[in-house]
Amino acid sequence: MIYLKAGREKSLRRRHPWIFSGAVERATEQPKAGDTVEVRDTSGKTWARAAFSPQSQIRARVWTFDPAEEVDAAFFRNRVMRSLAVRESLPAAKHSNALRLVHAESDGLPGLVVDRYADVLVAQFLAAGVERWRDPILDALAELTGCEAIYERSDAETRKLEGLEPRAGFVRGNRAAARCPIIEYGLNFRVDVEQGQKTGFFLDQRENRQRVRALAAGREALDGFCYTGGFAINALAGGAKRVLAIESSAPSLEVARENLAANAVDAGKAEFVQADAFAHLRTLRDRGAQFDLAVLDPPKFAPTAAQAKNAARAYKDINLLAFKLLRPGGLLATFSCSGGVDAALFQSIVAGAALDASADAKIIERFSAAADHPVALEFPEGEYLKGLLLLKT
Repeated sequence: MIYLKAGREKSLRRRHPWIFSGAVERATEQPKAGDTVEVRDTSGKTWARAAFSPQSQIRARVWTFDPAEEVDAAFFRNRVMRSLAVRESLPAAKHSNALRLVHAESDGLPGLVVDRYADVLVAQFLAAGVERWRDPILDALAELTGCEAIYERSDAETRKLEGLEPRAGFVRGNRAAARCPIIEYGLNFRVDVEQGQKTGFFLDQRENRQRVRALAAGREALDGFCYTGGFAINALAGGAKRVLAIESSAPSLEVARENLAANAVDAGKAEFVQADAFAHLRTLRDRGAQFDLAVLDPPKFAPTAAQAKNAARAYKDINLLAFKLLRPGGLLATFSCSGGVDAALFQSIVAGAALDASADAKIIERFSAAADHPVALEFPEGEYLKGLLLLKT
């Protein structure tokens, strides 16, 4: 068990699932990584049962706030079953065969991410607790989803903070998953679950891609960080006059071109360019290029608040260039998936970019992650994706 310092149980009263190392007074019985421990205050009252992680700043992640609840294989099966039931009730389940099935802390399974791509699951075990219970969790996922295969992508940098080595490969079943076909609102995409970013595709942007599709008719569009073409192809499907899509990764562009060919859109209206987005946006500015719609969905610039300063410069740079490239009346859909940059800071950065670009702009919509990426009320850290739809006046 672990004992908290005086007054440090306040976050547990609010049911926040993280216990930081600085809040822990002492641990008894020398718990090992992934062990389930009781969490007690100075009076000896038990507040929760949590997974212990001796190397992480997040020293324990709460499994349950019911001290009497057993944390065993049945516990994890029930949590997975509950998560699946939530997804089955979502409207997106009728429009796509690709969904996030487990969203870590917000589904009561800290450190576990599971995405479904048709008949393949991709699982990430990112914390010591779920690592300890990996096999029962995989058994539950295989049983409850009936999927043909499960591919593990436990290769994120966050595993290092938990003292865990990276691991990737098939853990249940086996099939060629370098091009896993999915359907999203009638569009076809190929997902590389083995080599693609994150788990292979950005499912959190599903509804935002659909929104860009609805806004694209008659517009000349720019997709600054196109990855495998999600926003670009949605813009074409929505009737864009032309789309210029930029991506630095050759393998990602290869998949993007496959995705383009897999859909009933006019491929002649699309241009995919392999280039550094920052440099190419400057080149476009210098050429006097102009667009009516721009999408900026860059990679994570600031995983934590410590990187926020450097990230702010990067976000400002790309947004300033986008404002320069937009015609009056043009729309900018701009995003940040950086946990270290909150919504207020992101808006401030984009406002500074508009000011430096001598552009007047108004927020007409706000974007967030799709509903299969829920945010628990007591865990605001789960709200990592934020975005703005701006009208340049």
